[in-house]
Amino acid sequence: MGRHTGILQPVHSGIAPRARYQRPRTRGRAALFSFAFTAAVAFVLVSIVDPYSGAVASPYFQLGDRFGGQPAQAVAISGDFTNTVVHDSYDAEAPAPPPPAAVETASSSSGWAPPAVSPDPGSAQAYAQGAVAARGWGSGEFDCLVALWSRESGWRVNAYNASSGAYGIPQSLPGSKMSSAGSDWETNAGTQIEWGLGYISGRYSSPCGAWAHSEESGWY
Repeated sequence: MGRHTGILQPVHSGIAPRARYQRPRTRGRAALFSFAFTAAVAFVLVSIVDPYSGAVASPYFQLGDRFGGQPAQAVAISGDFTNTVVHDSYDAEAPAPPPPAAVETASSSSGWAPPAVSPDPGSAQAYAQGAVAARGWGSGEFDCLVALWSRESGWRVNAYNASSGAYGIPQSLPGSKMSSAGSDWETNAGTQIEWGLGYISGRYSSPCGAWAHSEESGWY
């Protein structure tokens, strides 16, 4: 019997020893479970805070009645914005005054206005030359008459002095006085000339007498 050394020696029986038991690794599964749990909790919290947060991106999403029929409140967001407001501007101008003739005509007591006619001074003078000769006055008297009525009216049948009311070739004041020579006194140069020659004859005897008075006083 050999010496006992106190050390147990393995006994080789010819059978291979069993493999040592190893536990499966659980670290990867635990990390995956922790991530899934965190994601689930976050989704639940988002749904509680704003249940529509995940739906607004859809073109078919419509916001439901979340406030029991009450209108949604408008939220004003402050920021750096520039809003240009343009106001229409208007230039106030005083109305244009009426033409002087219109003012003076309106101020006259009769309200009469000269008719719209086309004067023919040449034809009027031709008529007056024959009328002067018919009254026995010479060419000198006719020259005085031409000078007189050229100053008064320019031999225009519708000449009208709005400030005084004088009208026609002889500047009758008022013009309606010439109606004694004819009802067409407003437009007929012959009627006006006949009346004017009668006035000159009765007041100054001749056209040259009327012209002398006009030179002295500025009227006849």
